[in-house]
Amino acid sequence: MTTILKLGGSVITEKDVPETVDSEALAAAAGAIGTADVEDLVVVHGGGSFGHHHAEAHAVTATQGSQDATGIYAIHDAMGRLDDHVIEALQGAGVPAVPVHPFSVASRNADGETTLPTDTIERLRAEGFVPVLFGDVVVQAGAGATILSGDEIVVLLARSLAADRIGLCSGVPGVLDESGAVIDRIADFSAVAGALGGSEATDVTGGMAGKVRALLDVGTPASIFGPGDLSAFLAGENPGTLIE
Repeated sequence: MTTILKLGGSVITEKDVPETVDSEALAAAAGAIGTADVEDLVVVHGGGSFGHHHAEAHAVTATQGSQDATGIYAIHDAMGRLDDHVIEALQGAGVPAVPVHPFSVASRNADGETTLPTDTIERLRAEGFVPVLFGDVVVQAGAGATILSGDEIVVLLARSLAADRIGLCSGVPGVLDESGAVIDRIADFSAVAGALGGSEATDVTGGMAGKVRALLDVGTPASIFGPGDLSAFLAGENPGTLIE
């Protein structure tokens, strides 16, 4: 059973303080992953206070690109440094985690369609490694480079790897309705559109609405939950909000 797990940037970093890891939260997440018995796992993490601030400073988004190599490198370098922290935490918890840098393998055409080859990822999985990818910049035809979000990577991987489960460990306990209560299950975006808003901190990749739309499109059962429910998800439960 193939499981794709995304650790949100708001979970593993202090998202409103530039380039600050939430060490306690990252260690807890890594510990939960290390303790869990997940046979086939791919991890993706968001940018939090590392990538988003640099992307905003250089005016790079998922749709607005840049041909300024200095700015593109600043974004990628910040994400690489965050990934180093994630890999270190996971390996420290006994997880055979290794990095896969999307900027080196992915590309986007002029229409915004992204290609993410998975040959290397599949080989790593076959050899017993846990590939770790992250939101990054991606070269785009005619636009220089744009942002490839962790959420989009999750969807691309779910399709190409025929994933059985998706988990998004978020800064909130699930998708919330207008009263702040967790919505147990979402099967139709129109039923929850009015309740969904954007991220509170700087986020150039979109908020909860974009996540829900993308997960409904991919068709793989997906759970959005808070850090406290990570162990439950890895044990096979569907905490938070189930999207299918």
